[in-house]
Amino acid sequence: MAAMTIPIVALDVPGAESAMALVNRLDGLCGFYKVGLELFTAEGPAIVRALRDRGADVFLDLKLHDIPNTVSKAVVRASAHGARLLTVHASGGRAMLEAAQAAAAGAGGCALLAVTVLTSLDRRALAEAWGRGDAELDVEQEVLRLASEAAAAGLHGVVCSGQEAAAVRDRFGGRLATLVPGVRLAGGATQDQARVVTPGAAVAAGARYVVIGRAVTGADDPRRAMEQVLGELSAG
Repeated sequence: MAAMTIPIVALDVPGAESAMALVNRLDGLCGFYKVGLELFTAEGPAIVRALRDRGADVFLDLKLHDIPNTVSKAVVRASAHGARLLTVHASGGRAMLEAAQAAAAGAGGCALLAVTVLTSLDRRALAEAWGRGDAELDVEQEVLRLASEAAAAGLHGVVCSGQEAAAVRDRFGGRLATLVPGVRLAGGATQDQARVVTPGAAVAAGARYVVIGRAVTGADDPRRAMEQVLGELSAG
């Protein structure tokens, strides 16, 4: 039986007050929250502890990318703060990924996800970033290449768009969990994301986790929007 897709609400807000206000509004509907660069830079580890004190799980989306020793020490600290999931960049290389995984295994409790290709990038933008012609670059193949690095290093999973999640599932089976960001309700605006999917499409692609941001946090009624997300996930 396929594992249920777990929804994570992105607390992409400027500070703890607005973050906890949103958590209060979603009480009973969500038990897993993303703390990204904006909120973590503003509040530091205290916001992770505040969420854990509420009984919520935390996805600490810091996208670590540095030399292996530095990343491994950061992984240990993130685990000590109580993060359940933590991101590192797959493009950091095998040595960095292996050092991060060794640190996570030693610290216990923190599962690592390797970021493959950001959902804000389409083929042309990725080719420009990589210094290659877009005719010779395929986003899905880049995701699979980077996912192979994550699998070889023993990581829990990868972050990819819903458009590549099925390919990751087909290549790696249950070996790699997929976390799909950029999830939008049907008919919703894509904003600055280039590769987005609906909750139902993410489920169909085999996503283990989906991150919902502005579709819920920017809604006039976040509770109603979250209920819609949960309905689509269960129907999918």
